[in-house]
Amino acid sequence: MVTISVREPHHLLVNERDAVEPGPGEVAIRVHRAGICGSDMHILHGTNPFAVYPRVIGHEFAGVVSALGAGISSLAIGDHVVADPVISCGTCYPCRVGRSNVCAKLQVIGVHRDGGFRSTAVVPQANAVKVSPKLGLDVAALAEPLAVAANVLWRTGCTGEDVVLIYGAGTVGITVLQMAKMHGARCIVADIDADRLVRAREFGADAVINSRTQSVGDVVAPELDGLGPSIVIDGAGIPSLLEEACRIAAPAGRIGLLGFSPAPCNVSQQEIVRKELTLVGSRLNRRFIPEVITWLESGALRPQAMITQTFNARDARSAFDLVEQHPERTLKVQLAFE
Repeated sequence: MVTISVREPHHLLVNERDAVEPGPGEVAIRVHRAGICGSDMHILHGTNPFAVYPRVIGHEFAGVVSALGAGISSLAIGDHVVADPVISCGTCYPCRVGRSNVCAKLQVIGVHRDGGFRSTAVVPQANAVKVSPKLGLDVAALAEPLAVAANVLWRTGCTGEDVVLIYGAGTVGITVLQMAKMHGARCIVADIDADRLVRAREFGADAVINSRTQSVGDVVAPELDGLGPSIVIDGAGIPSLLEEACRIAAPAGRIGLLGFSPAPCNVSQQEIVRKELTLVGSRLNRRFIPEVITWLESGALRPQAMITQTFNARDARSAFDLVEQHPERTLKVQLAFE
């Protein structure tokens, strides 16, 4: 089977391996589509602090169940499924309070254990979420990044009453935009790339800000009768944006962080206390994929246009090069294992 792995930082390997068999409680998935994520790029370059090498990467994938391990009753061979990459223990404090995405013994498929960039992937049955055969597997593979967006909007309590400022019009920003619009919120997207801002408009942004030429704070200041945005989401992963977010957020505002840079930034306690801001981190997703699948199957979410390029899995190096060298041309690049 075709397998794409990172043996060590900066060494992407595309080769053929023997197919893996599922053990008890596991299912084998014949992968059809898998998306390249920014975190896959970080693993390749050795900048993902959570990765364990060597590693078959890939955590956004969908396919068809091809084999069942012992004790499987909830799935059948031929079922269409999407993978939830979050593997949790179910018994620690975070798991008991419904926060399995920060489990004390967390394992992430494609990060801590082998992932979906291979013709056949093996996952625990609880991590294979059934989807309708009517839903394209390319769209189904978008469920994981959309679930990440759902998680940060749950953490920030997004409703139709909110004005949401999203830093970044890349994949993360566009998924957050789609989810926030589904909640009925007014959405403003800021980015330094004009072409990305055009794309944000196409995905429903109510307003866009070219932060290379405009002051984000000045543009959003009139929102909510002069209070500013009630939710600010950092989809760009730039630590310095947190200081600005605290300054321009409305009183009672919420700020959601999706990046994991170790770099420090200046944050004013006074600003946080004065406006009683809520600052939250958001990692992965806490079992949102089944709900996202429902939205995809009903048409409440229509993210097909996010898929900008599809490469044969054997051409993975070219796909990675495109993502790295021409990010302005890509939104979601997928690999086809068919």
